[in-house]
Amino acid sequence: MSNLVTDIEIAQQAKMKPIREIAAEIGLAENEIECYGPYKAKLSNEAIRRLHNRSNGKLILVTSINPTPAGEGKSTVTIGLGDAIKQLGKKAIIALREPSLGPVMGLKGGACGGGWSQVVPMEDINLHFTGDLHAITSANNALASFIDNHIHQGNELEIDPRKIIWKRAIDLNDRVLRDIVIGLGGEKNGVPREDHFEITAASEMMAIFCLAKDFRDLKERIARTVVAFTVHNEPVTVQDLGVEGALTLLLKDAFKPNLVQTLEHTPAIIHGGPFANIAHGCNSLIATKTALKLADYVITEAGFGADLGAEKFLDIKCRIGELNPSAVVIVATIRALKMHGGVPLKELNKENSEALIQGFANLKKHVETMEQFGLPYIVALNRFTGDHSSEIATFDKLCREQNIPYALTEVWEKGGRGGTELADKMMSLLSENNNNQTFAPLYEVTDSIEQKLTTIATKVYGADGIKLSAKAKKQVQAIEDAGWANVPVCIAKTQYSLSDDRTKIGRPDNFMISIRELKPSVGAGFIVAYAGDMLTMPGLPKRPAAMGMDLDESGKVTGLF
Repeated sequence: MSNLVTDIEIAQQAKMKPIREIAAEIGLAENEIECYGPYKAKLSNEAIRRLHNRSNGKLILVTSINPTPAGEGKSTVTIGLGDAIKQLGKKAIIALREPSLGPVMGLKGGACGGGWSQVVPMEDINLHFTGDLHAITSANNALASFIDNHIHQGNELEIDPRKIIWKRAIDLNDRVLRDIVIGLGGEKNGVPREDHFEITAASEMMAIFCLAKDFRDLKERIARTVVAFTVHNEPVTVQDLGVEGALTLLLKDAFKPNLVQTLEHTPAIIHGGPFANIAHGCNSLIATKTALKLADYVITEAGFGADLGAEKFLDIKCRIGELNPSAVVIVATIRALKMHGGVPLKELNKENSEALIQGFANLKKHVETMEQFGLPYIVALNRFTGDHSSEIATFDKLCREQNIPYALTEVWEKGGRGGTELADKMMSLLSENNNNQTFAPLYEVTDSIEQKLTTIATKVYGADGIKLSAKAKKQVQAIEDAGWANVPVCIAKTQYSLSDDRTKIGRPDNFMISIRELKPSVGAGFIVAYAGDMLTMPGLPKRPAAMGMDLDESGKVTGLF
């Protein structure tokens, strides 16, 4: 393969199977899917209900070290592993999150994998797909509109405009919307107040969507969502406003999981897309559970490193969805580990085993975290073409010395056959641990909020403890007084460091996690804790990826990765 071939060029050359054939291969009848053109479909409600009583396959979680600008390839490895397991003659399905236009148009990129390990049609998935994120955005903003209209029309519930906690959302990076004033222009335009936009992927509506078990649960979660407080400091819910039915209706079609395929025709269910740094970072529960009914092996990923996505997958999603994962893959690259060892991006092509040794400490921490959850694991060394043989030898030596199982993985360059070693070792690992499941979340929901935060900070991040701001302490007390405390916690933190300071790479020590504020997400079923300076609305870089994108006169997409 030429190094000049881009992801989109590979994807556009792909010979896809009609999605009806992909559906038939996993046991879905023609009337159990709703096609969006020849290569995309949604699973019908009837299909999901029919599968309900089937036994589950094995669930494999793919996570990674803390991300770097060098790239780790977590989605690529997830897809490549699914293709490799299929090549072994096993029935496999990949379960992924939907891309957000924020990263697509901004900096990070899409969520379709890369090289010869991609889900397709890539350009459709990375842009508007089947419209799910737009539906979630519409439901979110409809609720915001209903709140402001209620105040304008007499405010029977006595909502205090200063205590509205429901925020508007948009599926783009737009820093100017972080803090705004609305309702200007006189009485006819409503009550002036401060407002704030979040990116859709960080919204509570996205979390509700992704953690709901079925339509009934979806409606109940929306109904109990707290959106504001009254002048008497009493909570106001969506049910108080009487619009839970309308909001559920807006999500009717979006709530059905999407079925696509990889370049090698492995089925992929892509649904929901919360970020892991500022949200809970996992695809929809209904997508994962449906995949488990359809396949013997389901390979899914959680956003960013194991300190964020994997922790939230295991402590939040698995608890709420009663999921029992069988094994974990931790993705690492020589390049990223060298960055964690202090090498700048522009010097990564130079051989530097000493930096690799230093950066290896980051991987070791994530290994220790997975061991604390009681889960067997394999490290996937995602090979880049520029990796030096001496560095790979050093990595091998470090893994052997510390008894860390790993597999050299080349799925970007070779597709499924580049994941054969990883797939073989995963099958052996699953066989060895078939009757030895020791998985358990790290804390009990009945622990105090401070105890739960401290557990994550010390056991997952390696911190000495937490520091609550004066504001956060008051919020903890208010949440406990309201009876909302016995739920998981979701920490919003930088993805680049185990700490809450993005500059502290590798494996930092002697640090505290600063919690500046907390927000009860009653509908989602967790408490969000904001660490450091994390924002729920990202900004665009100086040169957004969008500047390289175009559509030629024949309608062909160019420049999309």
